[in-house]
Amino acid sequence: MYKILISDKLEKEGLDILTADKRFTVDCKFGIPADELQKVIKDYDGLIVRSGTQVTSQIIEAADRLKVIGRAGVGLDNVDLPAATKKGIVAMNTPAGNTTSTAEQTMSLIMSLARNIPQAVASLKGGKWERSKFTGVELYGKVLGIIGLGRIGSTVAKMAQAFGMVTIGYDPYLSAEIAAKNGIKLLDLNEIYKTADFITVHIPKTDETTHMIGEAQIALMKKTVRLINCARGGIIDESALIKALQEKRIAGAALDVYEAEPPDFNSQLFKLDNCVTTPHLGASTSEAQLNVAIEIAHAVKDALSGAGIRNAANFPSLSLEAYKVIEPYLSLAERMGKFAGQLVQGRISEVTITYSGAIAQQKVTAVTMALSYGLLTPVLGEGVNTISALNMMKERGINIKEIISNQEGEYVNAICLDITTDKEPFSLLGTLSSNKQPRIVKINNVYVETVPQGHMLFINNNDKPGIVGAIGTLLASENINIAGITLGRENQQGVAVSVVNVDSQIPESLIEKLRQTKNILFVKAIKV
Repeated sequence: MYKILISDKLEKEGLDILTADKRFTVDCKFGIPADELQKVIKDYDGLIVRSGTQVTSQIIEAADRLKVIGRAGVGLDNVDLPAATKKGIVAMNTPAGNTTSTAEQTMSLIMSLARNIPQAVASLKGGKWERSKFTGVELYGKVLGIIGLGRIGSTVAKMAQAFGMVTIGYDPYLSAEIAAKNGIKLLDLNEIYKTADFITVHIPKTDETTHMIGEAQIALMKKTVRLINCARGGIIDESALIKALQEKRIAGAALDVYEAEPPDFNSQLFKLDNCVTTPHLGASTSEAQLNVAIEIAHAVKDALSGAGIRNAANFPSLSLEAYKVIEPYLSLAERMGKFAGQLVQGRISEVTITYSGAIAQQKVTAVTMALSYGLLTPVLGEGVNTISALNMMKERGINIKEIISNQEGEYVNAICLDITTDKEPFSLLGTLSSNKQPRIVKINNVYVETVPQGHMLFINNNDKPGIVGAIGTLLASENINIAGITLGRENQQGVAVSVVNVDSQIPESLIEKLRQTKNILFVKAIKV
């Protein structure tokens, strides 16, 4: 007998799936306060939430029996994933449930922008007849730039093509061949900014994507461009957007999401005639609510009854015995993937993973999944998990090769990652230290000894004296402490690699100073 607590409103059809099974007792306590949830959670095997319940580390720590947390929706930002993983609790979501709903909301906002519909409605209800004031533009023949071509972005493309729009897009994890089959021409971001008449974003908010569209990017766009965001607030820099709208630097914008929600209603976004705003309605359709309720009910039911785990954000499907053996390699692989995903240049076409030593004696699929998850995370964020990562790689035309090596290599137990792109290849060699902690020991052809953890700096520099001192001085000027530093070079007086572990986030202003430092060729802040 399993007990399930549902703390946010769930559609009846989802509840019926669980209550119809005599193995489950279901309690609905919608809107339960956090302190009360922390008290009662100890009695439950499963917890189903939406966006309202914050599943904090304190709640997870109090969950003595909890095995599964199910989120009826795409995001898992309201669940403390590290705490759940540490406790051995599977956290799962419903990544496909609101695809159509969000895509349709995007098209609604595109139409609203093109034809000035909200402004015209307000004018007419105000007793005015201002036909000429609200002259719009047609969608037919216009270029739609789509940033992020996952489920929602690809669906938007199909809908837009039905209107006769030309679809171009950016997604570093989608092959040009698959994009072409879907009628989408892949371009670099700057080309999209320069070319598109409408630009819509369908990517998660991560360190990499926060404010990815700001003043510099808007400066590249046409004055007739219209921007749409139904993904996550903060991908478009609101202050830069307000300035561009006020100065008529762009024709308009439509937002369904905001940097803070609820937003500051004194913001100019809600006063500008050329900005359409809606209150985060992307998933707010009866069909989407029904879909995610049914999907999460089945997922939680199957996970608790031992029928399989799907859409888990933090856990591969493994027996306890196998998990104990490969756990340190899962951590190593995921960190290698995240490290590589932030440094690789160009569109990825192939990923080769070579296993040697003890890990080669195990079933490595779960490790490959962890590495793929890490590789996709910098771009896709919460849109990918360890279970879906391999399929998402396949959907994007990325070929994955697993090689089991019985030959003795440079390290007894190792994972070698080789990435092929349309620009330049990238490789990593990772191993475990004597206490089974992850280490990266080779980057491309350069030997290093670095811990892939926390905030890091990756630097390519000419092999000249003074580089370490310059890095240390600049970090000290921002009161950033160095936790560790490793240096490597392919040959004397050639190009060297410096990897620096630091104790806190590195501001962009400091990155820029490092870029301007003599003999430093490339700098990238990384978070693993």
